Amino acid sequence: MKRVTGIGGIFFKCTNPTEVKSWYSKHLGLNTDEYGTSFEWRKAENPNEKGYTAWSPMDEKTDYFAPSEQSFMVNFRVENLEALIAVLKEEGVQVIGEIQSYEYGKFAHIMDPEGNKVELWEPVDEEYDKVADKKTF
Repeated sequence: MKRVTGIGGIFFKCTNPTEVKSWYSKHLGLNTDEYGTSFEWRKAENPNEKGYTAWSPMDEKTDYFAPSEQSFMVNFRVENLEALIAVLKEEGVQVIGEIQSYEYGKFAHIMDPEGNKVELWEPVDEEYDKVADKKTF
């Protein structure tokens, strides 16, 4: 069973997300919106299919990374999230909460041995593409 297939996103806390997004837009050319930006790429095994990696500065007071006290969180793209979570539980990995489903994919959270919260995402890239175009995620 494949586990991680790529990086789905990088999320980090900052004191002024709007200013940070503006700086990255001005100096590095990122096309940002209220959430950050998404990098589109093509899947190696099927170049006709798109994939996405998110970059998102978040307010320093967000509790989205809880129970981790770190200022960042990595999102990994996975296949068959439900099966992976079952295996991770059997392996003694701390799973946070339940799997959540949205039109653009399923999400789950685990903790690594250093106390970093890790987000696992089984994407539906076609739906993410629609949502990204509408900038509603």
